Amino acid sequence: MKRILLLTGGAALALTSAFVAAQDSPESLLPPGFEKPKAPPAPSPGSTPVVQPIPGQGSGGAPVAKSAPRTLPNGQKIPTLKELEAMTPDQLDELLGLKPKFDMPAAARRSMKRVGVLAEDEGGFPAGSLGKQDPRLVMALLDGNKGRMVSRWGHILLRRALVSRMDAPAGMNPADFAGGRAALLVRMGEGRLARAVVQDVDAGNYTEKLTDAAMQSYAFTADIVGICPVTTVIGGGRKDADWRVLRAICASFQGDGAAGMGQLDRMMAEGAWPKIDLLLAQKFAGAAGKTRRAVKIEWDGVKDMTPWRYALTIAVGLEPPPETMKDAPRRYALSAATAPMLGLETRAKAADRAGAAGILSSAAMVDLYSQIYADEGIKGEWAAAADALRNAYVGASPADRIKAMQGLWDGAADPESRYARQVLTAYAAARMPVSGDYAKELPDLIASMLTAGLDQNALKWAPQADSGSLAWGMLALAAPQRAQPVDGGALNSFYGNDPSDGYRKSQFLLAGLAGLGRVDDAAAKDFADKLDIDLGRQTAWTRLIERAADLNNAELVALLAGLGMQGDSWEKMTPLHLYHIVATLNRVGLGAEARMIAAEAVARG
Repeated sequence: MKRILLLTGGAALALTSAFVAAQDSPESLLPPGFEKPKAPPAPSPGSTPVVQPIPGQGSGGAPVAKSAPRTLPNGQKIPTLKELEAMTPDQLDELLGLKPKFDMPAAARRSMKRVGVLAEDEGGFPAGSLGKQDPRLVMALLDGNKGRMVSRWGHILLRRALVSRMDAPAGMNPADFAGGRAALLVRMGEGRLARAVVQDVDAGNYTEKLTDAAMQSYAFTADIVGICPVTTVIGGGRKDADWRVLRAICASFQGDGAAGMGQLDRMMAEGAWPKIDLLLAQKFAGAAGKTRRAVKIEWDGVKDMTPWRYALTIAVGLEPPPETMKDAPRRYALSAATAPMLGLETRAKAADRAGAAGILSSAAMVDLYSQIYADEGIKGEWAAAADALRNAYVGASPADRIKAMQGLWDGAADPESRYARQVLTAYAAARMPVSGDYAKELPDLIASMLTAGLDQNALKWAPQADSGSLAWGMLALAAPQRAQPVDGGALNSFYGNDPSDGYRKSQFLLAGLAGLGRVDDAAAKDFADKLDIDLGRQTAWTRLIERAADLNNAELVALLAGLGMQGDSWEKMTPLHLYHIVATLNRVGLGAEARMIAAEAVARG
C-alpha cells in the first residue's frame, strides 16, 4: 500500500528519527591513565638536573598559554566549593556520572511495546491498528489537531482512541507516540488521562516530546511533584527555566529543602521566571521539609494567566484573582472542573464547560451537584441549582420534575452551558413517564437523554414525536435500526419547521441520515438540491477517511474524524464533513458513536 503523506497548514511534514546508543559496559570514573599509573623513571647516574622554567614562562623566558580549567571525566568543569555546597545529592550524582539512566531494576521496567491505559478487552481499540501506518500521517493527525471538538460525542470517541493501549507505527519511537497522544489529550482538556498515558512510560525511556507532554499534563492537573521522578532521571538534560524551577521544587520535596530554595532564590535574582511565578514556587517548595518560609503572594500588576502560574496557585490553596481570569483561555475552566483543591462553586461553574465538551459524564456532574446540595455553607445560585436538580429527580409529580429541569436548562448563561445542563439532567429526563402533556419540552427531553447515550429511553417517546419535528429528527438518527428509509415528505416537513440559520439543522439531518443509509436516494438528492449542498464532493480529508474505512481501520477513522470535527461551535461543521464522519464510523463498527454524533448535530446545529 502506498504511504500517505498528510499536509497540514500547507506545509509537508518531514520525518525525523533519533537513535540512542546503549552503553556496553560501566564507564570508569578515573581520568585516562589513572587505572594503572606508571612509576616515574629513575634518573640515570651522573645526569644533569633539569632546570624547570618559571611558571608562566617558557624555557627561554617566553610566556606560555595558561592551562585549561580542570574538568571531570564527563567533561564538566569542576565546580567551586560554594557551588558544591549548593548542590543536591541528585545533582552531585549527575555531576560525577553516578546517575543511572533508569531509576528501577531491569526486571521492573515496563515494555514499550504497547503504551496506553485502555486495553482492547476494556473497550479500547485494537493494539495493532496503527502499526503499519505511515508514522508521518499518524503524527500529523495528532499534532495537527487543536483539541477542541464541536461534538461532545466526537470528543468522547477521540479520547477513547488516544488512551487505548497501542503499538506505535513502525519507525516511530513509542515514547514520541505516547507524547503526541498525551499532548493532544491536554489540548482537549483531558489532563488526568494525559498524565496517565505519560506515567505508562518509564522515565528512562522519555524523549524530548514525551517530556514536554508530561510537563503539560502535570501543569494541567496541578500535580507539581508528579514530574519529580522524571526530573530525577533526566536531570540537567534540559536547561529551560520551567525545568530548572521544577528540579528545585523536587529537590525540596526529596529532602534537600535548603538547596532547593537556594536554587529558587538564584533564579529570582537572575529573573529566570516572572516574579509572581517564583513566589508561588517558593511558597509551594517551602511547604516541604524543615525549610518552611513565609512567602507573601502579591498580584499587583499581574493581568494574565499561564499554565504553571495557574497550577502553582491552586496547588498552594489559592484561587487566581478574577482580573487574571477575565480573558483566560478555556483550558483553565476545563482544568478547574476536575481540580479537587478548588471550591465546589468554582468547579460547578467550570462544569458548564467541561460537561458540554465531554470531559464530565452525567454521573460526574450529578455527583458534583450532590456535594453542593449537602454543603450548608453554599448559598445563592449554585445552591438553588443543586436544589432544582434534586427536584428534577425526586419531585412530587412529573410536572414538578419537568419544571425543575426546564429551569436548569433555561437558567444557563449560553448555548454551551445549556447543553451541559442537559447532560446534567439526562437520567432525570429518562425517568419521566411518557405523556403527550410534554410536547413542548419533548425536544429538550430527548436531547438530554441522548447526551448520555440513553437511546432506548428516548425511543419510548417516538409515538409522541410528530413526523418532521425536531424530536422526530433526533430519534430518526439515534435509533439503532430503522425499518423504512425516510421519505421526502418527512424531510420537507422538517425543513418547514427548521428555525436554524441557513437551515443548518436540515443540512445536518440529511447528512446524518445519508451517512447511516436511512434516507431514500431520490429524496436525498432532491433535498440536497433544495439545500444547495453536495455530499459527493471530494477533498484530501474525505479521501483519507474513506480509505481508512475501506481498510476497516476504526482507530485511524477515529483520528481522522477528530481532525474533521475541530471547532468552537457547530457553526464550524459542514454537512460534507458530518456525512463522511457518520458514514465511515458506521462502516467500521462504530455505529453507536455515529448515531449519537448525528443526533447531537441536529440537536445543537
